[in-house]
Amino acid sequence: MYFREFEIDERSGLVLEGGGMRGVFTCGVLDSLMDRGIRFPYTVGVSAGACNGLSYMSGQRGRAKYSNIDLLEKHHYIGFKHLLLKGNIMDFDLLFDEFPNRIIPYDYEAYARTEERFEMVTTDCLTGRACYFEEKRDPKRIIDIVKASSSLPFVCPKTLVDGRKMLDGGISDSIPVERARELGYDRLVVVLTRNRGYRKRDRSSFVPPIYYLRYPALRKAIRLRNLIYNKQITHVEELEERGEILAIRPERPIEVDRMERDTSKLLALYEEGYALATQIDFRVKGCGSDK
Repeated sequence: MYFREFEIDERSGLVLEGGGMRGVFTCGVLDSLMDRGIRFPYTVGVSAGACNGLSYMSGQRGRAKYSNIDLLEKHHYIGFKHLLLKGNIMDFDLLFDEFPNRIIPYDYEAYARTEERFEMVTTDCLTGRACYFEEKRDPKRIIDIVKASSSLPFVCPKTLVDGRKMLDGGISDSIPVERARELGYDRLVVVLTRNRGYRKRDRSSFVPPIYYLRYPALRKAIRLRNLIYNKQITHVEELEERGEILAIRPERPIEVDRMERDTSKLLALYEEGYALATQIDFRVKGCGSDK
């Protein structure tokens, strides 16, 4: 990656893709931003991007890395044993209760004091459409939203947000660039968790007939997910070519799986994200140096 500059102004935003454990790349990017005190007026995160974005918003440098790498090695919170025992491939009790409340406490007060906007993306099971939530005051609702945003189809249970059943935001809006632009944030930094040129299989996804029979719109959204994702990636690359956005992504095809448990691979991907972000000279409009 060559050295680049990006000027942050009132129209600037940060878009954080999901990707499960590939999100450690995003952890590295965000830690680099925090080390330089770099903030954006608006940030939107999907799934793992929402989880990591919360630690960025509260200014807890290193928290997401510690959760995703160090505590994974200690607690082994991903795996089919959890799916068999609790009907969830991840230990959500640990991730969304023990971690934020006791093991590595989330700083809700610091988050509540932030002036910048932060949205988390979920998918409404009834409509199959993306929902964009902002919440800074109610810790329970914050956790409900980020848990829903991270609830993968088929291997995680549906999560209630405001009494509505939700799943992973990546089903309906994996890379919410257009959401940010609709809100007036059109000078974007987009953090992706796949290398340039990556595409999903260019065909509809198969949805087993036993799943989500009461949610036909959700089934349709899952079927179309690959096609919509590929269109979003193409759109991102077009905006990037025109110089309208800055994308930070892994430089090589990565070996980290969505449910990766090899912490050496995760650490290497984190370090790549940190190094690539550090090469970018972020400047606040009107200032001559990093803020």
